[in-house]
Formats: sequence, C-alpha cells, structure tokens
Amino acid sequence: MRRNPKPKRRYRLRNWCEYTTARRTRGSLTLWCDEAVVAGWVARERTGRRGRSRTYSDLAITCMLTLQTVYHLSLSATVGLMRSLLTLVGGAAAALPIAHESTLSRRRRTLDVALLAPARARPAEPLHLVVDSTGLKVYGEGEWKVRQHGWTRRRRWVKVHLGVDAVTQEVRVADVTASTAPDGRHLSALLAQEPAALAQVTGDGAYEGRACYAAVAARPEHPRAVFPPRRERRRGRRPRPTKSRPRPTTWRRDRGYALHVWQHGNSHAPPLDRDQHVRRIRRVGRRCWKREVGYHRRSLVETAISRAKRIFGPGLSARELAGQRATVRLRCAALNRMTGLGMPDSYPVDAAA
Repeated sequence: MRRNPKPKRRYRLRNWCEYTTARRTRGSLTLWCDEAVVAGWVARERTGRRGRSRTYSDLAITCMLTLQTVYHLSLSATVGLMRSLLTLVGGAAAALPIAHESTLSRRRRTLDVALLAPARARPAEPLHLVVDSTGLKVYGEGEWKVRQHGWTRRRRWVKVHLGVDAVTQEVRVADVTASTAPDGRHLSALLAQEPAALAQVTGDGAYEGRACYAAVAARPEHPRAVFPPRRERRRGRRPRPTKSRPRPTTWRRDRGYALHVWQHGNSHAPPLDRDQHVRRIRRVGRRCWKREVGYHRRSLVETAISRAKRIFGPGLSARELAGQRATVRLRCAALNRMTGLGMPDSYPVDAAA
C-alpha cells in the first residue's frame, strides 16, 4: 500500500440548476407518452400477411414497453399503468384498446427500436465511436446468496455490446449475444449498425485482433482503429513475474516481452493501424501514445454502461434472445432521451480550494 496515495480529484457542476431540472423531467409520464403516441395508437396500415391486421401500432407497443423499462414494471403492471394513464387523459384516449401482456411479450420479439430520435440527428462530420461490452443477468442467485451459500449451475447471463459517441455520449449501436461470444468476433456486426461515417473506433485489449482491424478497415471511410497492442512473449525468455514469483530488482519492466509488428516495411501493402501504434509506442511509450490517440475517451462507454445499470437495473426479464435484444435497445433509446434532456457540465476543483 502506498504511503502517500494520490488524492481523488474533485469536480463541481456549472449547470446544477439545469441538470436537476433534466433529472426531474426523466420521471414525467408526458415525456414517454405524448399526444403523438396517442394519435398513432391504432395501426392504420396492413401488414401484408394473411389473416387479421394488427390492432396496435409499433409506436403503441414501444410506448408501453418503454414505460415498463423506465419504471421497472412487469408486463401485467404495465397494462394497468397504461389503462389508468389513458383514463386520466380522457376524451378519445379513454376508449383506446390496451394491449394484453401476452401481446406485449409476442410483439417485443420482432420490434424494431430506433436508438436515436429523428429530431436529434447527429451532424454530418465523422464520429469517434468507443465500444465495449458488459453482462446482464437473466436469472440466478443474487449477490447475497452467492456470498453466503455459493451459487448453483442455474445461472445465466447475456453479453451486451455497446458503441457510444465520444462527443455526445449517445449510444449509437447496441446488440446482445450469448455470454460465451468474444468481443472481437462481434465487432463487425456492431459496426454494420452504424450508418454514419466514422473517424475512429476505440476499444480495449479484447478487440486487439486481426479480425477487428479488418472490420474497421472494411468501412468505406477507412476510420482509424485504436486498440492497445498486446505484449507478446519472446521465445527463450523467462516468463513475466507474478505475485507468487516476484520480479528481481535487476529486471526491466518489459523484459522477455516485446511488441511485434504484423507487416514489415518492405511490404507493398499500406501500413496497418496496429503497426503504426506499435512503432509509436516504441518511440514515446504506451502512456504518451494513449494520450495522443485519445484512448482514455474509452471510459465514456464504461460510464454509459454504469449509468444504464444504475437506472434500469443489472438484469433482464425476457427469456428469449430476441426479446432481450429488444429490451436492451429500448433501454438504450430511453437512456439517449434522458441524456438529451441535459448532461452535467463539470470542472475540476483544486484540493487547496
């Protein structure tokens, strides 16, 4: 333990009043169910399939499922909330039909949820996309039972892949896979969801692989891929020290490990992003390289993950993968609307002050 630990940096807000108003507006029912939703409640067009047409539009199903996500309700409780809400509105809204919980569960599997509202379209300049993944529990024991009595085999969780804009902190892309799916293998499918031009894609060491660099290079605008290169062990050298095998004082920090390039300079192909990172790290060091390429902005996606788990919870109620994917996209869309109301504008405070 360090004798003189570095003190934690303190921050203050410049827009405390506006940010407080934005947080209070998040709980308003009129934010999630407005007049446009009531006007488009009943489906007007035919689906093109045989049989009876749908009674409820996708907008109505999205509204009810959003209320369930924001207020942490079950499907049956969501039906009761929506019925009482339309009754309080009165007029023609009181006579609108309310979808059954089985209808909500069935329609959720095929629901196409837009993460960003059309009114909040981003400008045309290329964006800096930071990607990461996290886990959401489907069912299993809680933390208290695991700590006291251990865990059983009936524990299941899914992996959520997110891509956040480093400027606006909006969730641009989101997807759900099995818990065993590697992060790097799903990067190409994640980038395919983003129609806007990309200037840079940043991720942690889990995305440092040839498939990830190829997925970023396949974009037509050719963005820069920033993934920290891993140290590779040299043949015939002693392994890296661990807690059980401490490092002698005469060893250098990276002895026995080195950064190797994938494509040498005599090749006629264009230089790879990873090789340029490796050469720059050799010249200035890893810490300076991270500041130069903006690698520390990757913490914004971790902040978005923490914000989503604190607001919507760390688990999912849907049991099918299609329903889980729709639920995650509903959470991301609601989170983007919340952040669009107002974000904190902070500045560091001197410890002496």
